[in-house]
Amino acid sequence: MPIKRVLYYFYERLLLNEVKKKDIPTHIGLILDGNRRYAIEKGFNNVTMGHKVGAQKLDEVLNWCSELGVKIVTIWVLSTENIHREKKELEALLKVIEEKIGELTQSSVIKKNGFRIKAIGNIDILPQSLKETIKKAEEATESHKNHVLNIAVGYGGREEIVEAVKKAIMSKKTESISVLAESITTEDIASHLYTNGIPDPDLIIRTSGEIRLSGFLLWQSAYSEFYFCDALWPAFRKIDFLRAIRSYQHRVRRFGR
Repeated sequence: MPIKRVLYYFYERLLLNEVKKKDIPTHIGLILDGNRRYAIEKGFNNVTMGHKVGAQKLDEVLNWCSELGVKIVTIWVLSTENIHREKKELEALLKVIEEKIGELTQSSVIKKNGFRIKAIGNIDILPQSLKETIKKAEEATESHKNHVLNIAVGYGGREEIVEAVKKAIMSKKTESISVLAESITTEDIASHLYTNGIPDPDLIIRTSGEIRLSGFLLWQSAYSEFYFCDALWPAFRKIDFLRAIRSYQHRVRRFGR
């Protein structure tokens, strides 16, 4: 075994033992960034190959989360902005997403660890075949109780808040604009978000070196901790994941107080 692999193995074990001794985040959000750059760096003729490799990476990461006891994982696989990509690339990306969600339904990772799949986002803008695949995945895993896997697809943080405000307004029974405006509370809006009933993320990890949220869970991330990793998503390693957890554990969370 090459010395580099030996060192990597022992360093990974060291990190794992370290993070297991402290609090583990209940809910982790993952911005899966860098698939296209990975494809370019690897010299693939088609950037879709980067998305395919990235899709397979998810199985590993879900196993890592289960191993540590992370109860909720939210991944962002398609934004509302992605819908406006060049048609050929978008169709290929949607196909990868559909195939992966279909695979997850039968995946040993999902079954063994008891992940319940839930899609969040504007599902109506998605192709019919993808909507049907999502529905089947949700129905097939609705009895799973150990973990939740939220798949943000056709998702935009601003759009989510706008829709939540609209629904909050529609739920009010008043003809007075001023009374209506005064009656809207943060609880009203939160109760109409896609993630209603799910704890806000404790930690959000973004891969690929980009240092921004790009609209991911804007409302829910108000008091989240952030970790930005240089590794491209398909090349995301367990030590990168464990470093993110360790960084989270070293912080003092004040929740705005």
